[in-house]
Amino acid sequence: QVQLLESGGELVQTGNSLTLSCAASGRAFGDYRAAWFRQGPGQAPGTGRAFVAAISRSGTVTYYADSVKGRFTISKDNTKNTVYLQMSSLKPEDTAVYYCAATLKTFHSTSPSRYEHWGQGTQVTVSS
Repeated sequence: QVQLLESGGELVQTGNSLTLSCAASGRAFGDYRAAWFRQGPGQAPGTGRAFVAAISRSGTVTYYADSVKGRFTISKDNTKNTVYLQMSSLKPEDTAVYYCAATLKTFHSTSPSRYEHWGQGTQVTVSS
C-alpha cells in the first residue's frame, strides 16, 4: 500500500507558474505509475476527475492532456518518493482541486478508475 499527500496548491495570477508535489509513503514508489487529475468548478456534472498528466514507474515516459501540453510538466523522483507537476502559463480554467494518483498496473490509463491510490487533493486557484 502507498499513501499520497499533495502540497503546493495556492492562489496565483494568470500567467504565473506553480509546482505541485505529491509525497508517497509506504511501499516503494518506484513500483507505481503516477498521475495527476483535477476537478474544477467548470466541469460538467458527473464527469468526475479529469486527466492532467501521467508518468511511468521509472519516470522516463510521460503523457499529457491536450489542454495542458506544453504548459505542464510531470516528473518523478523515486529516491524522494515524490511526483511533481510543474505548471506554467496558468489560466483561470486551470482552477481546480488537483489530485495525485498511483497504480501498480503496468499500462498507461487516463481513466481515474484505473488508479487504486489517491491523495486528498490540493486547491489551485488562478485569478484573472
